[in-house]
Amino acid sequence: MKITSAEFIISNTKISKCPQTGLPEFAFIGRSNVGKSSLINMLTSRKALAMTSSTPGKTMLINHFCINNSWYIVDLPGYGYAKRGKQAMEELKKMITSYVLHRSQLTNLFVLIDSRLEPQKIDLEFINFLGENGVPFSIIFTKADKNKAGILKKNVDKFLNTLLESWEELPPYFITSSEKATGREEVLNYIEQIISNINE
Repeated sequence: MKITSAEFIISNTKISKCPQTGLPEFAFIGRSNVGKSSLINMLTSRKALAMTSSTPGKTMLINHFCINNSWYIVDLPGYGYAKRGKQAMEELKKMITSYVLHRSQLTNLFVLIDSRLEPQKIDLEFINFLGENGVPFSIIFTKADKNKAGILKKNVDKFLNTLLESWEELPPYFITSSEKATGREEVLNYIEQIISNINE
C-alpha cells in the first residue's frame, strides 16, 4: 500500500464525537511509552503526524487521522501509566473500553508490545480482554532495533509462547522499528488486504 495523504481530523474523548463517515478504522494501542506515535509517523512517512514524547502518557484523547481519503488510523491513549491518578485512570479506561467495544467502524486493533521487555501482565490481560469480547486485533512488537537479534527473537517467542498457554492459535503479529522502518510494508500490506476483503 502506498500512502499518498495523511491528515489529522479530530481529537475527542467520546465515540459519539468520532467521525461518522463509516470508513474503516485501524486503531493503535499499547502501554504508555511503547512507541505508538513514532510507529504511526513511520507508517505514514510523516515526521510529526502523531505527537511523540519521551514522557509516558501524553496521548489522552482518541485521535483520528484520515489516510488516502479512504480509511482512518486511530491513535488511542496508552494504558497502564500509574502516575495519572486514580480518577484520570478510570476515565481513560472508560474511554478506551467504549471505543474498543462499541465503535462499529473499528476494523482492526493493533496492540503494541515493547520487544525489549519480558511479557508484561498488563499486556497479556488486555489481549485476553480483547479475545473474550471478540475484538479483531493484531500484535505489533515495537523497538526491534533496540535489541540484539537473538534477544529480540527470545523476547518475541517468550511473549507468543505465554499467549499460547491460554490461546489455541496466535493472532497475526509484526515486528517493527520506527527508526529503521522495519515492518512498514508488512503492516500496510496487511491493512490493504483487510480493506480489499471488506470491499469484495
